[in-house]
Formats: sequence, C-alpha cells, structure tokens
Amino acid sequence: MGQKTNPIGARLGIIRGWDSNWYANKKDYSAKLIEDDKIRNYLNARINKGGIAKIVIERTLNKLIVTIHTSKPGIIIGKGGGEVDRIKEELKKLTGNSDVQINILEIRRPELDANIVADTIARQLENRINYKRAIKMAIASALRMGAEGIKVKVGGRLGGAEIARSEEIKQGRTPLHTLRMDIDYANVFALTVYGKIGIKVWICKGEVLGKRDLNPNLLAGGKHDGADRKEPGFDRGGDRRGGGRGGDRRDGAGRGGRR
Repeated sequence: MGQKTNPIGARLGIIRGWDSNWYANKKDYSAKLIEDDKIRNYLNARINKGGIAKIVIERTLNKLIVTIHTSKPGIIIGKGGGEVDRIKEELKKLTGNSDVQINILEIRRPELDANIVADTIARQLENRINYKRAIKMAIASALRMGAEGIKVKVGGRLGGAEIARSEEIKQGRTPLHTLRMDIDYANVFALTVYGKIGIKVWICKGEVLGKRDLNPNLLAGGKHDGADRKEPGFDRGGDRRGGGRGGDRRDGAGRGGRR
C-alpha cells in the first residue's frame, strides 16, 4: 500500500475531503467530471507561476464555485482584482455557466504543501540547479516549519546521466500505512534539456486523533487557517492544516518511521 497507492486517495473520507464537491445523476456525471478536469488543467496552465496548491470545485443547482488555494494570491487577483475578473469570464466561456464564483485562499505555510514543494523543486531542476541541493533545501524548509517527516523521490536522467535512475532522500517519519497520519502527496515532472524528470513528494504533518471536518477549505472544527488578508469580493479562508503533533525531528537517521 505504501508504494502503489496514492496516500491522499487512501485517506479520503477518513481524514481528508474530496476536492470536487457536487452530486450528479448517471447521465450528467461523466460530463461534469471531464469539465472539472478541464477547469483544473486550464487554471494550472493559465496561472503557471501562481503557486497553486489545489483547486476545489463545488457546484450547487446552477452555480459553480472554484476555490484556488495559492501561496501567491496577488498574482491571481491582479491589480484591483482585474486579473481574477478575466479568469472568471474565461471560465464562463469554458464551462458555459453564467454563474461562476472564484475564491482565493492564501496558504501561509507553503513549505508544508506537497504540490508547492514539488513544483519548486521542478522549477529549480529546469534552471539546472543540482537536484540534491534542491531536495535538501526543500527538506530543511519543511522540517523547520514543523513537518514530522518528508520524503522526496526523483527519477530520470539525473544530472544529465546517460542512464536514467531514481533516487530517494528522506528525513523524519512518513508512515504511509497509518491512515490517521496526515500525509500530503504530490507528483509532478520537470522538463529539462535531458528529458523529463519525475518528482514525488510525501510530507507528514502529524497525527489526526479527533474528528475532522472533511471540507477541504476548512480546518477541523470549522476554523479557518491561511488568508491573512481579505480581498474585496473574495471569501476569507485558508488551507487545511493537519492537527496533531508538528515535532521537528532532525536526528539525521533518515528512518522511514514504521510502527
């Protein structure tokens, strides 16, 4: 399970919620699923350097609500909210829905988000920074911000080698079999001159022992975490952070942390 199963998918309904929140009957389900994929692909391509962690899509009867979790809200909002208005109009054309709402939630601790960490490593590899240095910097930042453990795996023609290989660097504990552990996971790739280099990141944020609200826009207990500032016309909220211990373990042993 630890090697082949996506750790987020294994925790859905237990300590994590779904990024798409809507109901559809059998004949509409596939069309809405494809539309969700188009929205996410479009936004990730449109806001290439916006530090997007995840995109949560909610639907009511005739309304589409898109919540973007980002570490750089200023890039998405633009001057006076002009950029987000353009994105809203483009989404209306893409989906054919005239009632689209966009919420921007700021992530205060991007070092603990697997998508942002993996994307940062990918951009560094594309700029020809040594992969070991990029990974170790990401690991040090995550542990400094309170992660219990982090594991990074890269695969491809590392350093321009003739033969592709994979390497894994980890520190702290990332027990993938323990479903109450809040494990964040991301899988991205870097387009280098030598070809694609795949990057996988696992970040352990601690144990979730109590009951947790599964809404991906909320913390357990309905508290908001993240958005320090409230832009006009946008909801305030933030990225759900795993409750539990945030112990900084830097013993250097690099053990995987199985119980």
